[in-house]
Amino acid sequence: MMQERIEGKWLAAFRRVLALNGIGKGTPIAIIAETQSRPVLVHLCELAAYDLGAEFCIITMPTPALNAPVPVKSTGTSWAIQQNRAVIEALKRVDVIVDCTVEGLIHAPEWPEIEAAGRTRLLVITNEHPEILERTEPKAEHGPKVLLGTQMLREASEMRVTSAAGTDLTINLRGAPCGGTAGFGTNPGDVAHWPGGLCLAFPGKNAVNGRIVMDVGDMNLTFKTYLTSRIDCTIENDFVTAIKGDGIDALHFREYMAAWDDPNAYGLSHVGWGMNPHAHWISAAMYDKRDMQAVEFRALAGSFLWSTGANQYAGRYTLGHFDLPMRNCTIALDGRIVVKAGVLQGELAL
Repeated sequence: MMQERIEGKWLAAFRRVLALNGIGKGTPIAIIAETQSRPVLVHLCELAAYDLGAEFCIITMPTPALNAPVPVKSTGTSWAIQQNRAVIEALKRVDVIVDCTVEGLIHAPEWPEIEAAGRTRLLVITNEHPEILERTEPKAEHGPKVLLGTQMLREASEMRVTSAAGTDLTINLRGAPCGGTAGFGTNPGDVAHWPGGLCLAFPGKNAVNGRIVMDVGDMNLTFKTYLTSRIDCTIENDFVTAIKGDGIDALHFREYMAAWDDPNAYGLSHVGWGMNPHAHWISAAMYDKRDMQAVEFRALAGSFLWSTGANQYAGRYTLGHFDLPMRNCTIALDGRIVVKAGVLQGELAL
């Protein structure tokens, strides 16, 4: 495992990213963490905020007690605030939440109320080793292409995803909240995360149907592993209704899903594609699991990402969660191909 200490190069990167998110002299911000947060990230945020002259506080919540039937290393939703009214009200009163919780507040049940207050934006610094954050640092020049991809999603009525392995999935995008982040935002309600580079849609009810075939080399980010065998999933009205496959990957996927004893664990959370040119598939072979939250692989340029678990826009909350990025997929919006066999197309090409 690499050392986790303050490095000058990491502090410089944190200063740049906070500044890119509109944090400067006098900006009111809250750095929120929990007792199991990676300490070096909180420390780097604190020092960067101080150097930039921000008016900041640090809120550290106790990491909630375990109440899951299986080991949990990725829920996709932070439960650290635990509906604490003092914390919620405090977060409504700052311009930026710098989020160092283990899982991030994007899908947290408290975020919609904080967002609706109309002042606060969110910067999620994912629970990666600082070297990974250094390598995937958000850049201003990535913003226009991510913005374009997000707009294409918002204007489309249907997404279709196919692959040579057998994937054929249709997503009704009508009314689906869509978002994208290159890792920065400066307007109230903006949501950014580092590593950034994602274009996502959160389908509504009865919107997703078809088949997803995950192939060898695709990734299960909850387990932080590459697949060594295929997983063949049937999706009916937003829920995984069948998981086929004879290998250990399908076996683990089935058993972990079933262990939650929660129908919402089988629901789809979001779908989309990656846009980050600095994210690399091979990176997972280079780091210990403890060193990475594996968000980099969600943002890999040209990958198709689907996720199961919490979808606040469909009214579903659950601790059961998978992020599942796939290579070599073709993604079409209303028949227009935006990703072809894992390569960004047209104006989205990097």
